[in-house]
Amino acid sequence: MSNLDRQAALTVCGGRGFVVAEPVRELLSPRHVQLGESTEVRRLLPNLGRRMVGAWAFVDHYGPDDIADEPGMQVPPHPHMGLQTVSWLHDGEVLHRDSTGSLQTIRPRELGLMTSGRAISHSEESPRPHARYLHGAQLWVALPDAHRHVEPHFQHHADLPRITSPGLTATVILGELDGAASPGTTYTPIVGADLALTSGMETRLPLDPDFEYAVLAMSGEVHVDGVPVLPGSMLYLGCGRTELPLRAASDAGLMLLGGEPFEEEIVMWWNFVGRTDEEIREAREAWTTGTRFGDVKGYDGDPLPAPEVPATHLRARGRVR
Repeated sequence: MSNLDRQAALTVCGGRGFVVAEPVRELLSPRHVQLGESTEVRRLLPNLGRRMVGAWAFVDHYGPDDIADEPGMQVPPHPHMGLQTVSWLHDGEVLHRDSTGSLQTIRPRELGLMTSGRAISHSEESPRPHARYLHGAQLWVALPDAHRHVEPHFQHHADLPRITSPGLTATVILGELDGAASPGTTYTPIVGADLALTSGMETRLPLDPDFEYAVLAMSGEVHVDGVPVLPGSMLYLGCGRTELPLRAASDAGLMLLGGEPFEEEIVMWWNFVGRTDEEIREAREAWTTGTRFGDVKGYDGDPLPAPEVPATHLRARGRVR
């Protein structure tokens, strides 16, 4: 998914300075952003005061939206570099096309994982015809310096490992949880899981104390370590946890996101993750001039134009002046 913000700011993320080394309960409120003609998303990362969770650098939650008489998701071809995109649905379908030639319809609880590496472009749209409801999340994972120039590629995994216990089904999207490992390719220690809880259940989910964690509420009401978390909000949990208490006040859905703190400082702007503002400007120029990012075949429409990069205000290593 694209960041369609026409006033996109250069944002410094990563580095140990942003990490909370102990368990906390920090509730994050979303920023509402219009995506295309009929989809509004709730942006949880980057957030004021909280830029990343492990390598997770960008989190949008959207829906559930009734799109029976609407075009649904319509995101024209746009570029990415230095990151992976994770497409995750609870309802609806999204048709993915990219410049490597991938064409894939992503359905609920199937993993669509695109590794941009050095450069890729893609589009996302609701198929025609499409299901009545659209509900999901779009997330980015920052690639570490050693792997951020890999060849771009796309993976689709319809069958993911699940952990079940009374009242809980956990689908492992990326990384490993409680001994179950996702087939999705990762480049940094990370975990992503979809948690489906039934009303009244109480459990404790095992965690890695070296990871920092957050939970994104997708539906229903659940108490996470005693904090009620409602749909469209995110609770940052810090590090140092060996387990996570959960209690569902209704049937509910959560996404658990975690990973080792991302030590490298990165610069995020629009749909790019780099290390310097000069690198970001070069990428924008390459997209504008039609080089490097390739073409998305089969999309009926024009590519997304890039906004203007704001005036330089970052040092070469990405620190704010």
